[in-house]
Amino acid sequence: MKKNKDGRSPYVYSTDPSFQFGEDGQQESTLSPKEQHLRVSLETKHRAGKTVTLIKGFVGTEADLTDLGKQLKGHCGTGGAVKDGEIILQGDHREKVKAWLISKGYSAK
Repeated sequence: MKKNKDGRSPYVYSTDPSFQFGEDGQQESTLSPKEQHLRVSLETKHRAGKTVTLIKGFVGTEADLTDLGKQLKGHCGTGGAVKDGEIILQGDHREKVKAWLISKGYSAK
C-alpha cells in the first residue's frame, strides 16, 4: 500500500465498524475465513499474453496473505506471487482455487 507524501494512509473511510489501522496504516488483525469475501478471476492483460489467476479481497495482515498464497500455490502445484494485496497464480486455476477456498471456509466468487 502506498502512503501519501506526508505519511498519511490513503484510506479515508471504512464501512466496517471494527476496522482499525496499525501504526503503519495496515489493518492489525485478519478476519476469520467465514468473514472473508474473496474474488477469483482470470487475467491476461499486461502479462505478455500469459494467463494468471487472481485472488482479491483478502482482509488481514500481509503475513496471513502470504501464508494463504503459499498454501494455494502448493495446492495448485504452480508458481505465483503475493503483490499489492492480491494473490497471483500462474495459469488458469479458478475452479481448483474456488473449491479449495470453499473447503477451508472462505466465501469465494
